[in-house]
Amino acid sequence: MREALRGLTTRGRSFLAAGTAALLCALALGETDLMRVAVLLVALPLMAALYVGRARYKLACSRSLDPYRVQAGGSARVLLRLQNMSRLPTGTLLLEDRLPYALGSRPRLVLERLGAQQASSVAYTVRAELRGRYEVGPLTLRMTDPFGLCELTRSFPSSDKLTVIPNVTALQLVRLAGEYSGTGDSRARSVAVHGEDDAATREYRRGDDLRRVHWRSTARVGELMVRREEQPWESRATVLLDTRLGAHRGEGPTASFEWAVSASASIAVHLRQAGYRLRLVTDAGADIDANEGTGDGMLLDHLAEVKATPRGDVGSLVEHVRRRADGGLVIAVLGLLTPEEARLLSALRSSGTTCIAFFLDASTWLNLPAPAREAAANDHAAAALALLHGGWRVVKVKHGDQLPTLWPQAARGQQGFAVRAAMAETVTMGGGR
Repeated sequence: MREALRGLTTRGRSFLAAGTAALLCALALGETDLMRVAVLLVALPLMAALYVGRARYKLACSRSLDPYRVQAGGSARVLLRLQNMSRLPTGTLLLEDRLPYALGSRPRLVLERLGAQQASSVAYTVRAELRGRYEVGPLTLRMTDPFGLCELTRSFPSSDKLTVIPNVTALQLVRLAGEYSGTGDSRARSVAVHGEDDAATREYRRGDDLRRVHWRSTARVGELMVRREEQPWESRATVLLDTRLGAHRGEGPTASFEWAVSASASIAVHLRQAGYRLRLVTDAGADIDANEGTGDGMLLDHLAEVKATPRGDVGSLVEHVRRRADGGLVIAVLGLLTPEEARLLSALRSSGTTCIAFFLDASTWLNLPAPAREAAANDHAAAALALLHGGWRVVKVKHGDQLPTLWPQAARGQQGFAVRAAMAETVTMGGGR
């Protein structure tokens, strides 16, 4: 009750003061009618405080997020459900949910009243431009009586987490070298990943589903052939994310680091959907296996919070990868490199391993004068050439490039001697000036 009295509004305090003054005057003058008015004026704010105070401890609140994981730039719907657990109806309710700055201003919602044992729901939408994990809540509730004499504030301690993951773009199916590596549990393989001509087949057996008949192989062999449901190998891929702070340029959602994070997420999800056993490694020490048990959730949740670190280096990245030699396919999203750092990465190019680098020219994320731009381009070309000499397949990335457009260059046969010669010519010309 004391807290309810402290919640009296200016109107309620005015009523209480007027009633007290009228009561003193009635006692001094002996006016019975004035006494009745004074009692009414004093009773009204006290009854309002009692009314609001009782309802205050009889409210239940729940919150749900739809979805609880959203891509950067997307929207999520927050649903608040309040239930009046008491037998008394409430007055007007003002709801205010606490939000971090990145999700926008705090929403203010109004519920006129809740009857006894009645529940009501209100919803609002948040939009996140920056990836990360954000706390939604707690909810602050202001309750008033119908006359506006008393107002109480209550905070519900519960809060929920909204995970904003990097933008994941769809990539077309291309055939990559190093698709099969090692042994393990047999798994189903999608024909669409490898092309119709590359499906593994066997002779038809009684009871086989006719929908599995592979007609091209049947025509070539001369007997009925069906696709295998299982193959005694598995596809493995390792995605490397360069998180070195000095390797990236720009700030905010348009920085080169954000492009690298989004590209890593897109490539990882694409490979997972294609049936790869995936591993994500960063030079900051992260080593995540995205297998059937964890799915994409753990991987995307990590990428939602990953940050550029000033302590990372290429040597530690190579060391983290080589701690467990999975072989297969290695796809790295790299920032700026020196030729020496590029040669360090050559250690990952072993027998049976295909290495593909999406090599960001992070200097293009800055507005540089012409001489500095030319010097940066020559340095980038020299590092790219060192990667090529180390057996890597290199896809150069500049500011404004889109990953779906660059992705086919990672396919088999997209790079060769012509690319190496062009890069060597660029380096030679740059060094001769």
